[in-house]
Amino acid sequence: MDLARHLRHAVGAVLLAEALLLSAAVPPCAGATEFTYVPNAPNGPENWGTFKPEWAECSAGQMQSPIDLSDDNATLVRSLGYLDYSYRPALATIINTGHDIKVIFKGDAGSLRINGTVYPLKQLHWHTPSEHTIDGRRYDMEVHLVHITPENKIAVVGVLYKVNLIFPDLFLKKLEPFIVAVAATRDQELPIGLVDPNDAACTGCVYYRYMGSLTTPPCTEGVIWTVCKKVRPVQKSQIDLLQGAVDPDNKMNARPASAAEQQRRQRLPPSP
Repeated sequence: MDLARHLRHAVGAVLLAEALLLSAAVPPCAGATEFTYVPNAPNGPENWGTFKPEWAECSAGQMQSPIDLSDDNATLVRSLGYLDYSYRPALATIINTGHDIKVIFKGDAGSLRINGTVYPLKQLHWHTPSEHTIDGRRYDMEVHLVHITPENKIAVVGVLYKVNLIFPDLFLKKLEPFIVAVAATRDQELPIGLVDPNDAACTGCVYYRYMGSLTTPPCTEGVIWTVCKKVRPVQKSQIDLLQGAVDPDNKMNARPASAAEQQRRQRLPPSP
């Protein structure tokens, strides 16, 4: 039976049961030297909105991400149905931006369709730990597959991971040699041949849907988020590899959900 739930946040989020293959990435954002994830730093997460005028939405926005995805605040929406995606292997590059490791698709990697709009898959990247939380729980890693239309409409899919002593993330396993290769570089794209985004697919049948923002400056809003509820395995060594490649201040490269969530809660009507 399909499940879906509509979250009670600013524009709402949806918990939906279905089989899905997903990916996420983000459109152009600030460079690694311009912002950091260090708490209370002048250019840290709490200050992104005041550090630069063009980042004002990071603090003034009404639909900021990430958020806590709570089943208690979710509403069943059966009409959403299964995710409509179609991915294919495509030529790609990998880049170390200093604040994350990113795979950029140079060819047609397929797309995701939402409400009749086709969102081509453009890139994917990792956050450690996860940016989104479920019922207050933060996971060890989250991959974002970013889809962007020619009109710059954005849809991002997030897949959560938990450290497992035995099973690695097979998608990351294939990319490990390339992550090692870009560990000593910054902002230099390395061709890595064909990459199949289906290997990063969500294997669960339930997801949350809500309208939010980019999780890095400039924190642009109007992003359609889909976050899978089922958690995938990843080995600690794989997380260590990702964290060791980026700048030391960005090893924990997750925007605190509390900062964005607090903004949302301040704008919610009082509970009855």
